[in-house]
Amino acid sequence: MTALYLASGSPRRRELLTQIGVPFSAVSAPIDETPLPGEAAPAYVERLARAKAAAGLASLASPGVVLGADTAVVLDGVILGKPENREQALAMLGDLSGREHQVLTAVALTDGQRQASLCVASSVRFRAISFDEAWRYWASGEPADKAGGYAIQGLGAVFVTHLTGSYSAVVGLPLSETAELLEKFGIACWQSLEGLAAR
Repeated sequence: MTALYLASGSPRRRELLTQIGVPFSAVSAPIDETPLPGEAAPAYVERLARAKAAAGLASLASPGVVLGADTAVVLDGVILGKPENREQALAMLGDLSGREHQVLTAVALTDGQRQASLCVASSVRFRAISFDEAWRYWASGEPADKAGGYAIQGLGAVFVTHLTGSYSAVVGLPLSETAELLEKFGIACWQSLEGLAAR
């Protein structure tokens, strides 16, 4: 079976790959995540996903397939990154309050010979968020390392009134689309079930 490497430090992406029964090893793939001048959000996340996969591949000592991914929260065409401090987090939550925004997640796979990537867009609507709620949410520690300053799979779920698209993509990895990409590289899902089926 082809070895898969995940070029991401995200615990969410690790959990999602494990959820669909795909064994993998994690590799470090630090890259510059600064948007290019005039770069559209979909192009930005797909470029970063491909760059992470390439950086991960460069770190391997033996052949394998590397998966890179990147997620961005976008409001009115503006990419909301990870908040650098409380003030920035509160401002982001205030901007998202009572409105719909887009979450873009790109996935890229490469084995050095081939490369494939895609971008999945989802829409998320928030209810109104009071300043006190935003402050208490920041105090929980959850928003600090999250794109857009919230986690749909965590405490931030209470803000979400509507989701159109892929829930797993909003968390960090669109599972249906990722499974299709993996299949093209000879990597099957549900590998953890194969031993059980043979019994």
